[in-house]
Amino acid sequence: MNIPLLDLKAQYSQIREEVQAAINEVMESQHFILGPKVQELEEAIASYSQTKYALGVSSGTDALLLALMALEVGKDDIVITTPYSFFATAGCVARLGAIPKFVDIDEKTFNIDPEQLKTMLNSLTPDEHKRLKAVIPVHLFGQMADMEKILPICQEHNVPIIEDAAQAIGSECLLNGQVKRAGSIGAIGCFSFFPSKNLGGIGDGGMVVTNDPVLYEKMKIMRVHGSSPKYYHKFIGGNFRLDAIQAAVLLVKLQYLDTWTAQRQQHAKAYRTLLENNASVQLPPCIHDETNAPKHHHIYNQFCIRTEKRDELKNHLQENGIATEIYYPLPLHMQECFRYLGHRKGDFPKTEKAAATSLALPVFPELTKAQMEETVKVIHQFTS
Repeated sequence: MNIPLLDLKAQYSQIREEVQAAINEVMESQHFILGPKVQELEEAIASYSQTKYALGVSSGTDALLLALMALEVGKDDIVITTPYSFFATAGCVARLGAIPKFVDIDEKTFNIDPEQLKTMLNSLTPDEHKRLKAVIPVHLFGQMADMEKILPICQEHNVPIIEDAAQAIGSECLLNGQVKRAGSIGAIGCFSFFPSKNLGGIGDGGMVVTNDPVLYEKMKIMRVHGSSPKYYHKFIGGNFRLDAIQAAVLLVKLQYLDTWTAQRQQHAKAYRTLLENNASVQLPPCIHDETNAPKHHHIYNQFCIRTEKRDELKNHLQENGIATEIYYPLPLHMQECFRYLGHRKGDFPKTEKAAATSLALPVFPELTKAQMEETVKVIHQFTS
């Protein structure tokens, strides 16, 4: 049985007519850049994410870049984040000439450790604190970082939060007894609509969200090369615009997002049941007690198990036709391009262990019971 990590064709087959009609509408309008479809999507995402404002942008990477630029991050400034994330999280910081400072993860959640974040902030020199411009917690694999602890720590140090919610649209956490969605807590939230995301487009796309009207207006101008009015440039911005055809497709898919999320959660629950007695496999961590958690506390963009023989298991699954993926095999602090930061192996041991042991299994909404049972059967065969 061949089992893909993600089956976008299965998803498309269910919504083909709606997607094609949406694309045709844009083609007939011949309005391809920004415009009413993008505005409609922005309003829908703002509402879905419990924020006042949203801006469609060209990718999740550009969402992060725009957020950093709006906060005036520049040469030799400091931005604190996690070394266990997709490259864009730290890459955008470095592109602006700023310095990414890493904080290790909580091995129970894969997300940045609030206690180590607190220690890092308290250890900064007065000069470093002056250059500190942002903290970027990453809501990795679809589960929010512990914002109930992170927010007051950052407030104490008067440093804004940029939420990297590229993998976590709709994910929720409890904050002071209230359910809050990813992107709604920090100064700016950043989403990706890369095709593999829970809400994926037909190419690159992204979104920034905020509750701050000043930041919203600034990012709106910066999205179009810092021009307002046209050809008069208040800021140095970029070409960060979202295409109308992406917005049209995303508006169709947004109607199904909660259903797809529920299906991913059902698959995760089934995996947990099927794998709970396998001592060689560590199941994905959950930050909340399942019984008291918000409905969408984990949206499972990825379902990542951990095992000491990760590479061997991956090869075994591949030999049996089952696709998996490693997110991420080399932590950011060990990447060649960040060698100038002076980190060594062992600096962030929990991150390094996660990078060496985690393996993403198929968890897409259209995954069948038979496919899931076959995946688990092959895992049991390897570990027994």
